Amino acid sequence: LLSVSCLGDCQLHTSCGIQKCTTDFVSFTSHLNAALEDFDLEFCKALRAYSVCTYRNSKVCRGNLVYHSTVLGIGDLMTQRNCTKDGPTSSTSPEMTHDPCNYSGHTEAREHQGGEKTPPPTYLFCGLFGDPHLRTFKDYFQTCKVEGAWPLIDNNYLSVQVTNVPVVPGSSATATNKITIIFKSYQDCTDQKVYQAVTDDLPAAFVDGTTSGGDGNTRSLHIVEKVSGKYIEMHARYIGTTVYIRQLGHYLTLAIRMPQELVMAYEESQDLQLCVNGCPSSERIDQSGHLPLPVMGKLLPWGAAAHPRSGYTLETATTKCHENMFVKDIYFYSCVFDLLTTGDANFTAAAHSALQDVEALHPSKEHWHIFPRSGVGGVDRDSKFFVSLGILCLILVAYL
Repeated sequence: LLSVSCLGDCQLHTSCGIQKCTTDFVSFTSHLNAALEDFDLEFCKALRAYSVCTYRNSKVCRGNLVYHSTVLGIGDLMTQRNCTKDGPTSSTSPEMTHDPCNYSGHTEAREHQGGEKTPPPTYLFCGLFGDPHLRTFKDYFQTCKVEGAWPLIDNNYLSVQVTNVPVVPGSSATATNKITIIFKSYQDCTDQKVYQAVTDDLPAAFVDGTTSGGDGNTRSLHIVEKVSGKYIEMHARYIGTTVYIRQLGHYLTLAIRMPQELVMAYEESQDLQLCVNGCPSSERIDQSGHLPLPVMGKLLPWGAAAHPRSGYTLETATTKCHENMFVKDIYFYSCVFDLLTTGDANFTAAAHSALQDVEALHPSKEHWHIFPRSGVGGVDRDSKFFVSLGILCLILVAYL
C-alpha cells in the first residue's frame, strides 16, 4: 500500500526525489515471495534502503506531504516486520545487482541483459501424503499403490525418490517410510547434497553431516528443523525450491514448490516422475476418477456399516476427520478414505498437515481447496479429481 499510493502522486513533485526512492523499493521487493524463508530478511534490507533514500532527499522534499507520509509509512512497516534500523541494505542500483545463487533474481538479470520485460517465474506444487495420495505439479489428484521405490522428481537440478510399504496386512494400501533427495551440484552455489529420511529418523542435516550447501554465508541451500524429529524444511534459493518433510505416526509426508522451468528441465529418459506425469495407470486406485457419482444425499447406498479391518464406520471416520478439517474438500475425503482403509488416526493429521503445506507453498490461493462436483450422473470425462465421498467409498470396496 505504501509503494502503490505513492507512485502516482510523486509524479506531481518532480523536484523531490521520493519517486525514485519508491521506484527502487518496488524493484527490490517485486520479486519477493512471502512463502519463502528469506522473505523478511530481504524485505527489511529493502526497507532500510528506502529509508536511506528518503533521508538523502529530506531537504528538497521537506514541504512535500507525500514525502512525509512515506517516511511514516516506512517506519510503520519496519515496526511490523521487526526490522532493525541498522543493518544491510539493498543496493542503490537494483538494475546492476544479480545474485547467481538467488533464483528469484534471475528474471531481473535476464531483463537487463536482453532489454525486454519478462514475466515473473511460475511456481508449481507437488505433495504426497496418506496411503498414498498424490497431488501432481499439474494439480491432478490421485491415489495410488506404488509399493517400493518410486521417483517423484528427477530433473537436471533435483531428484526425489520415495519408498512405500504396505500398511494393512492383506491389503495393497501403502504409505511412505523413506524419502531420498539429491540436490545436484550447481555452479558455485552448492556441491551435490544428499538428504535421506526414514521412519523415526528425520534428520536436520544432509547425509554428510552438514546443514547447508555452498558458501554458508549465502545460505543458497540449507535445512531448517521446525519440530525435532518430526518436521524439517529445506530451502534451495539457487533453484527457488522449498521442500517440507514431516513424520506423522509411522509414515512420512512431502510437499515441494519449484519453478516450472526447472521442473520441466529433464531428459526423455527421466519421464517416470510421479509429480510430473502422475502414477502409471496400473498403479492407480481411483481409476482416473471416471466413476459414477452417487445420487445426492445418498453418498453411501449400503449405509455406514462397520469396516471389518479399520474399526471405523463412515460416520465415525467423518466425525474424526471433521475435528481438524472443517472444509469438506478432497483432503477431508482423503482423510475419511484413509481411516476406513487403515484405522490409523495418524492419517487424519497427515491429511490436515498436507492441506497446511498446500496453503504455505501452492502459488494459487484459489486452487488450495479441491471440492466435490455437484449434481448426479457421472464424473465429467475431463474431470481431474475423484472428489466425491461416494466415489472414495466405492473405490475402497474394490481396493480392499
